Amino acid sequence: MKLLIIGGTRFVGQHLVEAALARNHEVTLFNRGTHAPVARNVETIVGDRYTDLAKLRDRRWDAVVDTCGYVPRAVTAAAEVLRDAVDRYIFISSQSSYADVRVRGVAETAPLAQLTSEHLERANKIDTSGQPSYGELYGGLKALCEQAAEQTMPNRVLIVRPGLIVGPHDYTDRFTYWVVRVAQGGEVLAPGRPERPVQFIDARDLGAWIVAMAERGEVGVYNANASPDRVTMQDVLDQCKLSSESNAVFTWVSEEFLRREEVAAWSEMPLWLPEEDAPELAGFMFINVDKALAAGLRIRPLSDTIGDTLTWARTELAGNVLKAGIDIEREQALLRKWHHSSQP
Repeated sequence: MKLLIIGGTRFVGQHLVEAALARNHEVTLFNRGTHAPVARNVETIVGDRYTDLAKLRDRRWDAVVDTCGYVPRAVTAAAEVLRDAVDRYIFISSQSSYADVRVRGVAETAPLAQLTSEHLERANKIDTSGQPSYGELYGGLKALCEQAAEQTMPNRVLIVRPGLIVGPHDYTDRFTYWVVRVAQGGEVLAPGRPERPVQFIDARDLGAWIVAMAERGEVGVYNANASPDRVTMQDVLDQCKLSSESNAVFTWVSEEFLRREEVAAWSEMPLWLPEEDAPELAGFMFINVDKALAAGLRIRPLSDTIGDTLTWARTELAGNVLKAGIDIEREQALLRKWHHSSQP
């Protein structure tokens, strides 16, 4: 199979390339060339998707995987150029594209987020020369990108909606924070209830499954995540401790305390979403993935994800300041305050 990947040099794209090469497929990358490709035997067409799509003309691939479509005009432009050059357009979207995740079990047919024309105009003005940040527009833009692909290439589009993607090469550091922090040992601030479920997917599982779906020529919409209720926050932290053989001790602090101290969910405390103050996100960690599992999505053991992330972090991130997670001094100050407030 000949596979074109738009992006392909960072995180999910990197694992997609590795999965495709492992199955002896021919891979071509199209990107700005700002990051080195994961393998030498991969052709790279250097260009910007906003200005250089003409470089893809007069070529032929079996499928394209769009890893970095953020605004609908960019997806429409790529799909128009590739309409006669590929059989399938695979778009990596997001579960953030859903309009409402207040309830558990949101499936692929649930309504999608919508944007006003003013929102879309603002998104189109965002500088695309670097890594774009669309904030509250992100989910609605992803939904519009899905629609753009399907409108341009009807019945030839595979839409994949992952949740939190984790594993080696994760440049967001959201999951990596816990792996690295627990490995450092000592007293670790842990948020909320230990038994609170968390839902995520290893980027390698996602990449391997997308390649398999491309091989079969699948189309349609799929949520891509591990099963809800598969692991809890305590499972994650316990496995982090086991994998690193650290002396970490977990102090579970209440949501009320975290709110009072203005600890930011998801950024300062990755994987933590308030259960009481964020009813609009009550189902975010409980997305239905039955369809993807029935289509062959396989989830590796938690120990593999954490162990491999730790190995990568120790090699690639040694001494770096993580982009997510609470500052160690602030964490320790909060722990002291928690213990003081808990005294009888």
